[in-house]
Amino acid sequence: MLVLTRKPGEQIMIGDGIVITVLEGRGDGVRIGIEAPRGVPIQRREVIEAIAAANLAAAQAGVESEDALRGLLPPPAPTTR
Repeated sequence: MLVLTRKPGEQIMIGDGIVITVLEGRGDGVRIGIEAPRGVPIQRREVIEAIAAANLAAAQAGVESEDALRGLLPPPAPTTR
């Protein structure tokens, strides 16, 4: 990990197409601006982790719900050939 100290207005360049600008320091946080090509996704990590956890919980609940519903259905009719 590269750790840098920057002042408001200073920038960091990543590759040819991404520029991070320090806008201001606020208490224990920093406001930054990010310029990147339109095709580059920019996401906050905590949001991605929350979505992944919600998807996992929904998938687990789906399996439990499916099993409960399956118990309510009549058994399948035998097939004849």
